[in-house]
Amino acid sequence: MRRTEVARQLGGFVREHRTDGGRRMRQAALMLLVGAAGTASGIPVAVASIGTTHGAPQLAGLLLGVGLIGLGLGTWRLVQGFRTREQCFDVHERGLTHRVAGTTTLIPWRDIASVGARGEDGRPLAEARGMGFTCDIVLAEGRRIRIDTFTEDVRQLALTAHAAVHLGRFPQGRGHRRTD
Repeated sequence: MRRTEVARQLGGFVREHRTDGGRRMRQAALMLLVGAAGTASGIPVAVASIGTTHGAPQLAGLLLGVGLIGLGLGTWRLVQGFRTREQCFDVHERGLTHRVAGTTTLIPWRDIASVGARGEDGRPLAEARGMGFTCDIVLAEGRRIRIDTFTEDVRQLALTAHAAVHLGRFPQGRGHRRTD
């Protein structure tokens, strides 16, 4: 769907928020690599440690644990990367569009039931993993869209959506002057 068609339905274009799918996929590859290395080195250590009680069983457990966690997280991030490839949110005066994997969904502000945000996750490297700030948009139909820090300027997107849905302050498109 072209932006001009969307503009007729949702008003003037305000801003675009793209999701960095490449970063998500690089992160998946790194996790899978660490997982494969941990598992590949943990299996021989586990086999060699059969019958011993010194440090080898603990090392085998550590390597296998890192390997399996890395494989699990890497697979999860890879699936997430494919599901949200080419994701983008376009903010318009009367709603937003959610473009993902070649499909576009028009979401008028009135069709959003709630906007919630959680920020500043205190876990180490949360921001780098895309989990430092998240915004959940719940549609009236019950569908939930989760936006994380892989999306550029996610905080601004969350503020704009919250102001439009909960406070009735709609964003102004290009060529419009604010009167407040």
